[in-house]
Amino acid sequence: MAIAAKVGAHWRRASWRNALRRLAMAALCVGATLQAAAADTPLPRIVLSVPGPHNLSYLPVDLIAKIGADREEGIELQLLHTGGGSVALHNLTSRNADFAVAGLPAIMSQRVNGGNAIGILAVDDAAIFVLMIRSGLKNQVKRFADLKGKIIGVSTSSLSSTTTSHQLLEILLQTDGLDPRQVRILPAGLNWPEQSALIDSGIADAVMGTEPFASRLRAENKVYFLANLADPVTVARVPGAGFLHATLATRADLIAGDPQKVEKMVRIMRRTLQWIDAHTPEELVEKLDIRDKTEKAALLQCLKKYQRLYSKDGRFSGRQLRETERFFRATAAGSPAAQSLKAESVVTDKWAGRSE
Repeated sequence: MAIAAKVGAHWRRASWRNALRRLAMAALCVGATLQAAAADTPLPRIVLSVPGPHNLSYLPVDLIAKIGADREEGIELQLLHTGGGSVALHNLTSRNADFAVAGLPAIMSQRVNGGNAIGILAVDDAAIFVLMIRSGLKNQVKRFADLKGKIIGVSTSSLSSTTTSHQLLEILLQTDGLDPRQVRILPAGLNWPEQSALIDSGIADAVMGTEPFASRLRAENKVYFLANLADPVTVARVPGAGFLHATLATRADLIAGDPQKVEKMVRIMRRTLQWIDAHTPEELVEKLDIRDKTEKAALLQCLKKYQRLYSKDGRFSGRQLRETERFFRATAAGSPAAQSLKAESVVTDKWAGRSE
């Protein structure tokens, strides 16, 4: 009987161990199944329309997915690159995108024409534009007035909004007594393929260009600079030259209907700006994983050249808003609606905050 009792006890312990082992294995299988299901479940998607790619002023947007700033907020960001800020705003208002990045003067232009885009975060801390001229015209074009009758490329506008680069070109021409209607305007995307093609083909005599594309073309001896917003001489000729360029924007209805999505997008962008502030230009370029060595070198050179280009935290600056208002009004002297529009009315600092 004692032997039978011992055998029975041993059998019961073995049964319990086997049962516990089976339960543990089942739990592991359930956990693995749940993990696999979670991995297969796509993250909520946000679509952001932006000029580019690899345009210096909009570079933080290209960096978002590379550093995982979107995934840290439980979002998958999809970029919709365009030829200009006005097209990005059109994608926003036509609901092809949830958010857009464009120059604040372009957002103000859209508002005058009935648009409802609202700036929610400042991406840039300085505006960078270069008026570059084909090298073959060096003896002909020495001042803005010499551009009379010439073909000039500017970033693509839309019927509802004039791009910031187009507005800047008109201001520069007018400072030299030239009516903007005395030049021919050609759409030029804010990317390397389009800007370089206009110069290489000779289709355009000049381009209101962006970096790093302008410096890359100059290094190849294909253009020279007639104006540069980083040059104090140019700045002195442009009212409101310290305007806010790249600005994250969304629609009024999205702000009202899904403020959590707006808050997430602001946090994603702020994470990216803070990452840039904490890393070197070399680390930024490496993160972008650019394969073309020439493009990579040009971008790195410009990041080192232009200091304090990006906002550190996305807050709107009172100074920048005042400069933007001054710049925009200078571009539309004959429009009462433009003259009365305040920059404050096309932004909200609810999520990004404000500084002076």
